[in-house]
Amino acid sequence: MEKQKLFSSASHLSHSSTSIISRNSLLLLITLLVFLGVFLPLFLFPNTYSPSSSSLPSKWDDYSLAKAAKFVAKNGTLIVCTVSYPFFPFLNNWLISVTRQKQQDKVLVIAEDYTTLYKVNSKWPGHAVLIPPALDSQTAHNFGSQGFFNLTSRRPEHLLQLLELGYNVMYNDVDMVWLQDPFPYLEGNHDVTNICSCMIFLRPTNGAKLLMKQWIKELHAQPWSKSNKGNDQPGFNWALGKTAHQVDVYLLSQAAFPTGGVYFWYKTWVKETKGKHVIIHNNYIVGFNNKMKRFRQFGLWLVDDHALESPLGKLE
Repeated sequence: MEKQKLFSSASHLSHSSTSIISRNSLLLLITLLVFLGVFLPLFLFPNTYSPSSSSLPSKWDDYSLAKAAKFVAKNGTLIVCTVSYPFFPFLNNWLISVTRQKQQDKVLVIAEDYTTLYKVNSKWPGHAVLIPPALDSQTAHNFGSQGFFNLTSRRPEHLLQLLELGYNVMYNDVDMVWLQDPFPYLEGNHDVTNICSCMIFLRPTNGAKLLMKQWIKELHAQPWSKSNKGNDQPGFNWALGKTAHQVDVYLLSQAAFPTGGVYFWYKTWVKETKGKHVIIHNNYIVGFNNKMKRFRQFGLWLVDDHALESPLGKLE
């Protein structure tokens, strides 16, 4: 009888131990699967991972344009760009060139999506702000597309807000590279100094504000359509024409601020104007990869070898 009890107890303990081991093994297996599912993609595909806005901290959600401008501005002046996440490498490339001229502290990045907002501010706190509504962070919008128009048509509204806050504002597209400091070329008290809508310097005057308001009107009057695949430049030109007698506009020298249609195509002209180039714009070419390839061909793609010069550092 006692042998049977001992056998029964041993059998019960054996089943209990087996059950506990099974439960522990199952929990361990589930934990391992969750870990691999979350972190393995980060190790295998580090460059393709892009966090959604819902998975990011909300620390910067209430960071307003007024707060950002106050934090970044130096001597009442800001250098502003607008960026969506697919063009992040171009932002970094542009920032390296700006940093070489010791002007990076004035840079305010207007992020067009939450991924850009959090990525910039995680590496360079306070230097990015998002003005709703946020755009899709995964699509690279090419020149002439509706997405490109939607992105660029917001520009005069952002600039007008900064002028209303009382700041001098330089705007740059990020497919540019600085070879010299442009600020010595912005002397005088002109309302607007520009080469095109992609490179503008504005003072917080009534004239500059009037031009921005007219630019906004022109863009609203000529929205993008399949038959009219416009961009912000024609609207800017029309606004300049309609305010010509009310706004003091100074046009920058093309020798100092050449377009891509000149700099990358006319080798003789480049040699004749050597030493005069200040900012190079990689326009008159469509497509992310085409722009990058051309910058590389001319030794202007800096992120490959000089990423640590950027305030954002090397992109992961």
